[in-house]
Amino acid sequence: MNYFPSNYFRYIDGKLHCEKVNLQELAEEFGTPLFVYSKNFFIDKYKELDEAFKSINHRIYYASKANFNLSVIKIFHELGSGIDVNSAGEFYRALKAGVKPQDMLLAGVGKTDEEIILGLKNGIKVIKAESLEEVYVINSIAAELDVMAPVAIRINPDVDAKTHPYISTGLAENKFGIDTIYAYDMFIECSKLSNINLTGIDMHIGSQITTIEPFVEAVIKMAELYKKIKSGGVPLKHFDVGGGIGVLYNNETAFTPTELAEKLIPIFMQLDAEIIFEPGRFLTANGGVLLTDVLYTKTNSLGKNFVVVDSAMTELLRPSLYKSYHHVQPLEQIDNIDFNTDIVGPVCETGDYIAKEREITMVGRGDKLAIMSAGAYGMVMASNYNGRRRPAEILVDGSEYKIIRSRETFEHLIFDEV
Repeated sequence: MNYFPSNYFRYIDGKLHCEKVNLQELAEEFGTPLFVYSKNFFIDKYKELDEAFKSINHRIYYASKANFNLSVIKIFHELGSGIDVNSAGEFYRALKAGVKPQDMLLAGVGKTDEEIILGLKNGIKVIKAESLEEVYVINSIAAELDVMAPVAIRINPDVDAKTHPYISTGLAENKFGIDTIYAYDMFIECSKLSNINLTGIDMHIGSQITTIEPFVEAVIKMAELYKKIKSGGVPLKHFDVGGGIGVLYNNETAFTPTELAEKLIPIFMQLDAEIIFEPGRFLTANGGVLLTDVLYTKTNSLGKNFVVVDSAMTELLRPSLYKSYHHVQPLEQIDNIDFNTDIVGPVCETGDYIAKEREITMVGRGDKLAIMSAGAYGMVMASNYNGRRRPAEILVDGSEYKIIRSRETFEHLIFDEV
């Protein structure tokens, strides 16, 4: 059962390839588990989104939380993207990838004083505040540093993104942002603070959104609020839509950037604002795979089949955390019947699995599999649980490839312990 959410991964002469590179050969050279990314997928998805909104003043800020490898950040920055960072660590990574702070947005519902100071001292483009108290803290720190703090306020439009509850962020019950009913008064109050320069209004209603309607509903609400705040005397400059554009993991019906643009551009045209997008998953998810080796197979007394692989929740947490679907297929086309099985990892947790009750080609020890759509929220959520070493990452460009992160060594695991 083959499934290709992007045409950058396909079988050529019975061998699964990323662009023009044989994945079986990469698995043999670098070992497994192994993340492999398509550079040209990243480039083409960025251009697709950028082109869809070319008729309006806009800029894309890549959400580095999706995949923060230095090489991946650098690819998007060289295409003209700014970078959205959510911590001092992501800020540091973006700097190391060559991104200037003036091209970064600092987000996060719980920024520390250290992170606020880091952003202000380095001249970050915008700090996105998510509470009134946070704005007061930023103002106090900015006064101590004798700088004006560029601040945008994230508003929670109370729109159901119709996605997994763990990644829905735009409902009133969620921890993110300011309730719409308080937003106008908060902007007016904060505009009077001595060291705050309010630059924009932000939203982010969730992740993996596969229908346009939630975006339209939220943007309409936020556009009216934006106009009201400007008419109240606050000179806002940008309108941040956030991210959340859904991708194909299984059989979802996802919309295209062009379809989204057709609905949103008429609304944006009513605003005198730079429109900001913060995609992460959309740009990377289907541009990556996780390669894994079949260690064992077994059948229990209930007739249930298990395929034990060398990848685990330590490499790809999404199935265990969200019950997320990732298609799994062999690196070499095998002329075997399909069978129903759980694909599980070696970690000491019952919740450690890649797929449950999955129909796949019957495989055995030594066969290698590709876990598809692993370019986003894979390596960034990896851990060392059970003392496991995080895997290597490979970037493919046509027929060329390079290692962009080496596999951790045992020395890495203990380098800072005494």
